[in-house]
Amino acid sequence: MLKLYARGAFPMADETGEINWYSPEIRTIIPLNNYNVPRSLRKFMEKSDFEYRYSTRQLEVIKSCADREETWISGELIEAYKNLINIGYLHSVEVYSKNKLIGGLYGITYGGAFFGESMFSRVPQASKAALVKLIERLNERGFKLLDVQYLTEHLAMFGAVEIPFVDFGTLLAESYLVEPSFI
Repeated sequence: MLKLYARGAFPMADETGEINWYSPEIRTIIPLNNYNVPRSLRKFMEKSDFEYRYSTRQLEVIKSCADREETWISGELIEAYKNLINIGYLHSVEVYSKNKLIGGLYGITYGGAFFGESMFSRVPQASKAALVKLIERLNERGFKLLDVQYLTEHLAMFGAVEIPFVDFGTLLAESYLVEPSFI
């Protein structure tokens, strides 16, 4: 699984539960040296009671991301993700309010790359706040690449850009020259 991530692929289960790996010709990243935090979100975060933790409840974050009507996160993928947690490659950003998990995201780290997988929000702004904290954490720790797979309106607000897979491969290679720690 790590070798496939390292080559720029990512898994998704279809409606039958079969896991397929994807390496689209166009990939989406949020440049860690050129991202955007919407002003209204920054103001909201300054006033909110949100608290943030890192990689304390990864499995709960994964299951929360999967807890929707349609999901690509199958039971088999959750089992595989448990293994990545156990060997230190799967990390999460968790958002709490009054000590209750209300949002978060998770992804896989390999070298200086963070492969974002999914996010969830039980209250408005929680997943967006988690993404801001992820970007800050990756910059603080010396990561070089934040892969978010596909461009969405949500990610575009943060400066996400599409790039050809060949350029993505170059960024992957550069990110593997460093070994930052997420925790």
